[in-house]
Amino acid sequence: MAKMTVLEMTQDILSDMNSDEVNTINATLESAQVAQIIKSTYFNIIEGKEFAHLKELFRLDSGTSTRPTHMAIPETIIDVDWVKYNIETAAVNKDLYTKMIYKTPDEFLYILEKRDSTDTTNIKVVTDPSSTLLNINKTKVPQYYTSFDDETIVMDGYIATLETNLQQSKTNCFGKRSVTFTVSDSFIPDLPVQMFTYLLAEAKSTCFVVLKQMANPKAEQTAVTQKRRMDTIRLESIN
Repeated sequence: MAKMTVLEMTQDILSDMNSDEVNTINATLESAQVAQIIKSTYFNIIEGKEFAHLKELFRLDSGTSTRPTHMAIPETIIDVDWVKYNIETAAVNKDLYTKMIYKTPDEFLYILEKRDSTDTTNIKVVTDPSSTLLNINKTKVPQYYTSFDDETIVMDGYIATLETNLQQSKTNCFGKRSVTFTVSDSFIPDLPVQMFTYLLAEAKSTCFVVLKQMANPKAEQTAVTQKRRMDTIRLESIN
């Protein structure tokens, strides 16, 4: 099956339900309801699953001189798999991207709390937005990172003589992006082409139950078959 617009899926479902034909999803109350069910079905499929097409490379936003190792996660990213930083310090055309080691907030704080906050030569005491004091090493490249709020990455070090704060251009990260769904005629859901059969079958099955108060065994059987197939594809993409 090729990719389909919301209108095309709505028309397909209405046809199977022997409902009125429409040229736009807002033509009737029923067509609008079908479109909303398609949207709900889409998010039920997407949320909580590790689909490969939702993974992408991204960069963190630069820190500031006040919080030099605080770097914002882009708003479109909802889950971070790994973070790398270019720790090359020599003035040569060479990159040395190194994967940062993730620590839970407790573990991260334990590492920083062992540092001597009075050692102003090596330590910069940074105040986190939560008012927590962080002993950031200002003479060593970062090694560890954490997040206290799922919006900001905090690393444990930087070299103040090289840069006033960690730089966006030196980050290389990988994670899961968010998705949106616009209830409009021409909108095409963000799915691999092989998943549209599954989305349509699930939405059709739901529409029969919710709008017609009856089951559609054929749609249900297709949905179950496609779900098993999609789960296999998803696991293969993870492994």
